[in-house]
Amino acid sequence: MNVAVIVMPSEISLAKSSPLILDSLSDLPLPENGCPRRARLQIDLMLLAIEALYLGGAEEMLLVSKELELEGIIKHRVALWLLRNTNPLRRFSQRRSMTLLEAKALVAIACNLARRLTVKIRQLLLVDYQLMSQKDRPSEQELPLAEYLERFRAHFRARMNPRRSLVVAYGSDEKLNELALNLLAKLLFCTGTSGMQRLWNSLFDGDVK
Repeated sequence: MNVAVIVMPSEISLAKSSPLILDSLSDLPLPENGCPRRARLQIDLMLLAIEALYLGGAEEMLLVSKELELEGIIKHRVALWLLRNTNPLRRFSQRRSMTLLEAKALVAIACNLARRLTVKIRQLLLVDYQLMSQKDRPSEQELPLAEYLERFRAHFRARMNPRRSLVVAYGSDEKLNELALNLLAKLLFCTGTSGMQRLWNSLFDGDVK
């Protein structure tokens, strides 16, 4: 009797056929349990900032995943949601970790979307923020920067676990605005020459020896 055997693709088999865009990201000697906490947190927060810049940001992430031929790693919306919930600050944080290949895919998506948003990010950081500082007015009175900050604060508060100490530390609008602006600067960093590679390596500072 013939018995059909279904073999699920492993990370190793996926890595052998990984999309070319991921080949430029180095294979770092990570712990056996996958990407460190800090890297998972930072990747998700950068994607959160992109969602605050774009209406329908999650859909854009899935479209970019398809364009970059990453569907073998991020198959659908639920897979994307589960990966992002490896951020330990999330309300529905997953116990599973994030593999190297999954982290590379999310970084590629974030950097690709950041490049598409380069003009908007520069406008917010280099024009609106400077005007805000010169006029000595709170950021809430500046548009479109205020719209981005408001959406970021709303996304953060809706999706992060308020019982986590780090989330509590971002309890005020001022602290969340500061975080949102720092993330904008990181996204702009991604848009430069070798930005994706530099971001990738920066995520593991102190975690890889």
